[in-house]
Amino acid sequence: MRIKKGFVLEKVGESYLCCATGKLAREFSGFVRLNETGAFLWKMLESGNPDVDEMVKNMTDEYDISEEIARGDINAFLKKLEENRILEEK
Repeated sequence: MRIKKGFVLEKVGESYLCCATGKLAREFSGFVRLNETGAFLWKMLESGNPDVDEMVKNMTDEYDISEEIARGDINAFLKKLEENRILEEK
């Protein structure tokens, strides 16, 4: 899974905003607001095709959280992206 091509992530103040560009903007209007952790996960999904285990490892390496909390947060994040049709299979 990965972020669909056509989404742009920008830091605005302390938050990150994502928006669709080009043809994708006809399907997805509006913005996605992310905190630092959400942007960290977004960038992983944007640059590759990580599986959940890889994302958990990267998140626990970067932040001081347990595997259990990381896995729960990642699954919730992925569910939201799927519900909004932001992810695609590679």
